[in-house]
Amino acid sequence: MSIRPILEKRKAQPTMEGAGVHLHRAFGFHDPSELDPFLLFDDFRNDVPAHFEKGFPWHPHRGIETITYVLEGEVDHADSLGNTGSLGAGDVQWMTAGSGIMHQEMPRANTAGQMHGFQLWANLPRDLKMTTPRYQDVEAKEIPEIIEDDGTRVRVVTGEFWGKRGPVDGIAADPQYLDVSIPAGVKKTLPVDTYRRAFAYVFQGSGAFADASAPSGVLLEKEVMGEEVNIRDMSGNRTLIRFGTGDEITVQAGEDGIRFLLVSGAPLQEPVAWHGPIVMNTRAEIQQAMSDLRNGTFIKPAH
Repeated sequence: MSIRPILEKRKAQPTMEGAGVHLHRAFGFHDPSELDPFLLFDDFRNDVPAHFEKGFPWHPHRGIETITYVLEGEVDHADSLGNTGSLGAGDVQWMTAGSGIMHQEMPRANTAGQMHGFQLWANLPRDLKMTTPRYQDVEAKEIPEIIEDDGTRVRVVTGEFWGKRGPVDGIAADPQYLDVSIPAGVKKTLPVDTYRRAFAYVFQGSGAFADASAPSGVLLEKEVMGEEVNIRDMSGNRTLIRFGTGDEITVQAGEDGIRFLLVSGAPLQEPVAWHGPIVMNTRAEIQQAMSDLRNGTFIKPAH
């Protein structure tokens, strides 16, 4: 067994999207090979309704899949296929944009005025870029949760983990998407398939992610306890941890415990041409998509 080293840790950066939604972006619109097959990750946590209630009005997608996971509040959605619905706390929506879809997402606060959720973009391989669009809406009660004797809790959104399989299936990147909570002081080792790119996103509490190689550029804090030196990665809140290769990660929860998403997927290793919500393999395909938008042929007729 080999512990995955930490290649990089960085804070999610504040930005605005849609009609003025304030959110934090952990990665996106930079180097698409960095976390291939994943392209973008946003954390839309906010306690000020005016900063998110205008939402994400109608916009196009092609060539990708989007994964929306809601923790607090609700997200109303509609699309050009005639689908409508609402995601509540703990619900997940996996949208395969494929050949082209128009949709909108409108966040609503809970009774305390809070909204919190995440959106992840996964790339589609070349042979599935123009596949038929589809939705998978999954209610919280359908997502299996594993509870260990030490209090560790893992919700398995997709993929297989510790004998449980998530309800979202048929995803091109074959990802593993876990919501992990580890109580204060507990040390845990979690398996990750050797051949997948992997990242953790810490959004609550803090902890120490073990790093056998301690690569340069990762800020570490040393604590001397007698003769023992503990190398501790001060992850903090809204922090992306990008891992190198290996088949497990180890994390020691801090004094308030730690909660994070652990996401991994098999890299596609294909060229990426990217224009906003449209991701293809070549610039010519991007130009065709823009032409389709202009002339009204972006949405393919149902067969």
